[in-house]
Amino acid sequence: MASGSGARGEMQAYVRELVDPLVRYASEGGARIRLGVNTAHHDDTAADLEGYARPLWGLAPLAAGGGEFAHWELWARGLAAGTDPGHPEYWGTATGIDQRTVETAAVGFALALAPEKLWDPLSGKERDQAGAWLASFLGADTPENNWNFFPVLVSLGLDRVGYAHDRDARHARLDRLETYARQDGWYADGNTAQRDYYIPWAMHFYGLIYAALAGDGDPARAARFRQRAADFAPGFRHWFAADGAAVPFGRSLTYRFAQGSFWGALPYAGVDAVPPGEAKGLLSRHLRWWRERSALTSPDGVLTIGYGYPQPAVAEQYNGPGSPYWAMKAFLPLALPADHAFWTADEEPAAELPETLAQPDAGAVLMRSGGDATLLSGSQHNLWARGGAAKYAKFAYSSRFGFSAPVDGLGPEPGAYDSVLAVSDEAGIEEGTAPRHFRVREEQHDPAVEDGDTVRSTWRPWPDVEITTWLTAAAPWHLRTHRVRTGRALYTAEGGFAVDRDAGLTRREESEGSAVTVTGAGDLSGLRDLDGGRSGRVLDPLPGTNVLARRTSLPVLVGQLPPGEHWLRCAVLGAGAAGAAAWEEAPPRARH
Repeated sequence: MASGSGARGEMQAYVRELVDPLVRYASEGGARIRLGVNTAHHDDTAADLEGYARPLWGLAPLAAGGGEFAHWELWARGLAAGTDPGHPEYWGTATGIDQRTVETAAVGFALALAPEKLWDPLSGKERDQAGAWLASFLGADTPENNWNFFPVLVSLGLDRVGYAHDRDARHARLDRLETYARQDGWYADGNTAQRDYYIPWAMHFYGLIYAALAGDGDPARAARFRQRAADFAPGFRHWFAADGAAVPFGRSLTYRFAQGSFWGALPYAGVDAVPPGEAKGLLSRHLRWWRERSALTSPDGVLTIGYGYPQPAVAEQYNGPGSPYWAMKAFLPLALPADHAFWTADEEPAAELPETLAQPDAGAVLMRSGGDATLLSGSQHNLWARGGAAKYAKFAYSSRFGFSAPVDGLGPEPGAYDSVLAVSDEAGIEEGTAPRHFRVREEQHDPAVEDGDTVRSTWRPWPDVEITTWLTAAAPWHLRTHRVRTGRALYTAEGGFAVDRDAGLTRREESEGSAVTVTGAGDLSGLRDLDGGRSGRVLDPLPGTNVLARRTSLPVLVGQLPPGEHWLRCAVLGAGAAGAAAWEEAPPRARH
């Protein structure tokens, strides 16, 4: 995105650039946009509806702010066809907890912001059918999480077009959603330990839309939504690096720049928790960072499933071909007029933030160094999403180095054990050969944030093995301490950050007590053993395991432990070229 007065025009153009390629994949009636083979758990009709609906998160603000788009007729025709039970492209109704309920939110949102594009072109009969179809989702079954917002957004759309419906149902859902509020502006996404991007891009995002569109009629609730967002904003800045990159963490990474949508939702709802120029800078840098990654789209311009490049393995079981277009949430400020302070303010650079910030409700400590952001994770886990352990329970997540997910458990290379302590009890380890099967931290017990810079957790890979881990921020390093109480012999492999090796490696060292690898671009990843009992190795994980780099190298410390109690301590460094010199200095000492 342009950093000056052209930012609005460039953002409008980016919406068109992302949506125009979809037109060729639309069905004759316009209700189905099929972008590939659907392997999600929902049916193909729901996946085609997803392809139709999710672009509306960007198209509706574009229209509301006066931006041009050449294909609105297709989307209006699709709404008429998809909601007509007699049409072959009918979307169907919800059966239990149904993906269609998710996608109705985008349609309701679009009706609320741009009814002249979607509703007004319909005939009277078509409006009756579309209104009835949407209203049928007001009482749909939903999980006890952010899904409760979807019927609320449908209701807002029906309000705007004057379609009579039961508003009591929406207020009951809003009451339920408010029970998820936590301290410091955080929400829980239902009864779960996960504190990920679903808090800003779902709970806050929808709440701020409600505050903006329905706040006059529900002022007390709107004020609470705005205040929670204001409380959340200062700490959420720590999840973004100075160059706009966000820390890759948690599920649904394929939604990509939805990560920054919160910064556009704040001004849309009139929340000045950060100055307009700072909010503009946070969102603009984030979008620029993503736009510089040409591998996000297929050759014909369609967003792919993946994060830093097409990577189907990063997807969850609910991600269909159209899922990545939830990224369009980042374009909400396009609904603001050109003379709004968000657009007229000069973009401010990244704010100077403390090196360390504890976020107790998230069970995390955020660390900054050299403009990069690192999240030390201590309490979160996810055992139901695909790759959930890698996405939540690793020790550290970096805006520069990302994280890796295993291909399978057969050895360190396919396991890609960055930012974990991997342990194995296989027979034969006494011979010094690396085992094939490892276990890592998946679920934590008794987690806590301590001393403002440390996260602690206990995990049990086997019933007779208990490991307590302390992770301490000491920028540009972080420290790891593990107390291992084991009833069996163990082989251990502890990984640092995985570095991109496509540009070549200028240095690759391994020795007694340390391991380091340095890329041709100067990025460095290394570990130093603080107890002297382990050896260094540098491995090449299988390609396609890291979310940012297609091919990586990984420094690790390896060792063997007999039954008993042991302490493992190391200092870990991940830095860009400007911070790599820290490796030559003495690392900090562990406190535990």
